[in-house]
Amino acid sequence: MSTNQPDPAETIQSKTATREPQPRPAKAADGKRVDHARSAKQFLNAPEHAKSHDTRVWAMRTKRDKQAHTIEEWEELRELASQIKTHTLTNLDSYLEEFEANAKANGIHVHWARDGAEHNRIVHDIFDDHDVKSVIKSKSMLMEECGFRHYMDSVGIEIVETDLGERIQQLDGEDPSHIVVPPVHKMRSDVASLFAEKLGSDPDNDDAHYLAGAQRDATRPLILEADAGMTGANFAVAETGGFVVCTNEGNADLSANVPNLHVASIGIEKLVPKAEDLGVFIRLLSRSALGSPITQYTSHFRAPKQGGEMHIVLVDNGRSKRLGMKQFWSSLKCIRCGACMNTCPVYRRSGGLSYGATYAGPLGLILNPSFDAHRYSNLPFASTLNGSCTNVCPVKINIHEQIFGWRQVLAEEGHLPWTKKTALTAAGKVLASPKGYRAAIKTTNSALKHLPRWALYNRMNAWGEGREMPSPPDNGTFHDWYKRNRLNGQAKTTTAGDGK
Repeated sequence: MSTNQPDPAETIQSKTATREPQPRPAKAADGKRVDHARSAKQFLNAPEHAKSHDTRVWAMRTKRDKQAHTIEEWEELRELASQIKTHTLTNLDSYLEEFEANAKANGIHVHWARDGAEHNRIVHDIFDDHDVKSVIKSKSMLMEECGFRHYMDSVGIEIVETDLGERIQQLDGEDPSHIVVPPVHKMRSDVASLFAEKLGSDPDNDDAHYLAGAQRDATRPLILEADAGMTGANFAVAETGGFVVCTNEGNADLSANVPNLHVASIGIEKLVPKAEDLGVFIRLLSRSALGSPITQYTSHFRAPKQGGEMHIVLVDNGRSKRLGMKQFWSSLKCIRCGACMNTCPVYRRSGGLSYGATYAGPLGLILNPSFDAHRYSNLPFASTLNGSCTNVCPVKINIHEQIFGWRQVLAEEGHLPWTKKTALTAAGKVLASPKGYRAAIKTTNSALKHLPRWALYNRMNAWGEGREMPSPPDNGTFHDWYKRNRLNGQAKTTTAGDGK
C-alpha cells in the first residue's frame, strides 16, 4: 500500500466528528494533577514486588525480541501495518459507514457514542430493554476508559470480569496496571490471600494452577447464569462488518455465546479495511505483547448467534479530536499490545497504577493528556526519551517524539506545576547562554568536590534521592580541554591525561 497518503489530521472528518464530542477523562478528574513520582516511590517501597514487576515485564520484552527474530519479514510487517493504519485513519469516515452498513446487513444493531458517558447510557438502555441484571464481560480497555463497570455498579447491574487478570483486579478493587496483563504488579502470594478472602480458597496455596482453578470454579456459575455478555474488539473489518477478539483464555467466546445478548464496545480507531489485513496484525499482536506466536483464541464475530441478539457500540470519546491533532494523530494506530510498556525503564520500575489513569507507560504518556491536559500534565515527564518504545511499536508510532511534543504543548498551554515551570525557565536561561552554562558547570563541579554530603543530598536534589551524584572530572570540562588543545582549528600536542 502506498505511503503517499494525505495527513489524516488535515483530511479526516469522522462520522462522529460532526457531533463535537467532549471526551470523558480517562479517570474522573478531581482538579488535582496526578503525582506519578510520589506514587512511584510508594511502589518502590515494596522492593520484592518492584523487583518481581521489573523482571516479569522485561521477560515479555525479551520474548518479543526472540519472536521478532524468527520472522525474516518482521520489519516489513511493521511497515505494512503502519501503512494500513495510516490509510484507514485517513479515510475513517468512509470505512466507518461501510462497517456500519455491513454490520447491519448481518443482523447486528449498531450504535454511536460520542463519549464514555453516552456509551454507558446506550448500553444501560439495551440492558433495561432486556431486563438484564447480571453481565459477563471479557477484558476491554475501552470500557475501562469509559468507567463502564463503575457506572453499572451505580445502577445495580452486576458486572463479572471473565478474564483471570481482570477478575483479580476487580476482586481487589483496583484498576488494571497493564493493558495486557492487568495484575502484573501482584505476586502469587497476593492472589492467594485475595482469593482466600473473596473466594474461600486456601490462603497457603499459591500454586498458579490451583488459583486459576479456584477462580474458574467460582466464576463459571456466574457465567452460566448471566443475562448478557460483553466484549471489546481488537480489530473491526469494514469489508465484512465483523470484528475479532483475541484472548488466551477463551473468555470472550463465553461472554459472546453463553447469554443470548451480546454487546461489543469498539473504539472507532479499531477498523481495518479488509479481512486480508487481519493477517498482518494478528502476526504482530501477540508476538509484540507477550512474545508468543499467536493468542490461544482468535475469535471472529460477524452476526448474532442463532436465536440471539448482537449490538455494537462504536465509541469516539475524543478519538476524532485526537485525529485532528497534527502532531499526535498517529497514536490512533495503536493496537494495544503493550510492547512499549514492557520495554520502558520508567514503567518497569514504577508500576502501572502510579500513572493514575487507564493507560500507563509510554502509551499513557501520549494518550492521557488528550483526555485531561491539566490532570495528566506530569506524565509526559515520566520518560527518559530513550526511544525504545518507538523501536518496538508494531505499527511504528513515533512514541518518544510525541512524549516530547506533549511536554512542549503542556508548557505552552500553562499546565505545568509552578516548581517545574520555574526550574525549566531557569534552566532555559542558563542553557541559552554559553557563558552562563560554563559558569554553572564550574560552580557545580566545585560544589561536588567541596561541599559536605548533607548539603548536596537533600529535598532540593531529586536526582540524589535514588542515586549518587557523578564525580566531577579531574581535568576540567570538555570545553576546557578543547580550549587548550583544539581552539582555532590548531591541533596541539596533548599531554598524558588531557583527553581522558
